[in-house]
Amino acid sequence: MIVHGARAVVRTAPGKTDPANQWVNQLRERRGFNRATVAVANKTARIIWAVLRTGEPYRVAA
Repeated sequence: MIVHGARAVVRTAPGKTDPANQWVNQLRERRGFNRATVAVANKTARIIWAVLRTGEPYRVAA
């Protein structure tokens, strides 16, 4: 499910200008669609794990 969500993020990222989508767009240009999808899924899984481990609410990086 995380990979399917990441695929949607990578697919809809072009044209968006916020920092997260800029990172996705740059990654997609460098590595291609599939590798960018896996990278986004990996990043999402690490965030989920950290939130579950600490019990703290998610905070967007400044």
